[in-house]
Amino acid sequence: MSLIEEIDRERLPQHVAIIMDGNGRWAKAREKDRSFGHQEGVVSVRKVVEAATAIGLKYLTLYTFSTENWNRPEQEVQALMSLLVSAIHRETPDLMKNNVRLMAIGDLSRLPDDARVTLQGCIDQTSVNTGTTVVLALSYSSRWEIIEAIKKIAGEVAEQKIIPNDITEALVSDHLTTKGIPDPDLLVRTGGEKRISNFLLWQLSYAELYFTDMFWPDFREEELYRAILYYQQRERRFGKTSEQLIL
Repeated sequence: MSLIEEIDRERLPQHVAIIMDGNGRWAKAREKDRSFGHQEGVVSVRKVVEAATAIGLKYLTLYTFSTENWNRPEQEVQALMSLLVSAIHRETPDLMKNNVRLMAIGDLSRLPDDARVTLQGCIDQTSVNTGTTVVLALSYSSRWEIIEAIKKIAGEVAEQKIIPNDITEALVSDHLTTKGIPDPDLLVRTGGEKRISNFLLWQLSYAELYFTDMFWPDFREEELYRAILYYQQRERRFGKTSEQLIL
């Protein structure tokens, strides 16, 4: 029996974010090139997106390529960008079929032209869909995002559009790339590491954290369901006591 049968559909996280780690180590363990791990990782993305739509998740954010990843060997970066283009071309028909909307956050100006154009085409085409929203974090880092938000807010203060006392949590959130997207309820990280790695630092303030030793290419539908079941066992107090939640 699938773990999906054990999930309480009334208590789903609204937003799940995933740090997809371990492609290279998965490939190395099989004496394969790192690119082989990235290709298998795309299969996991497809399976997890299908699982998310099957249970009715509203938002799924995938840490696809970090700002720091630009420092990897040029050949690997080029392979990743080519893989992104081919994957979007291949998966767009299924996204439309499954009513999935695609979005992207990050410094997309750094993407190669073909990757940026292909990505934007998919975003535009799927914008009419009303099911699960899949957010790709591409050329993304949280510190970059926060710095950009500070610059915009400082500019508005300088132009006297706002005063410093107008700066609230809500205003900061509205200047982040995730504006309009609810904060993640659950963060999943594969690959055995137990750190956030400059990912959604502002937005993850109250997220439940789920770490697994499983490398991303092995993470499929049942693993997502297991993470959600873990989430449903947590008591989310947001600074309150258990007794306050009962009242």
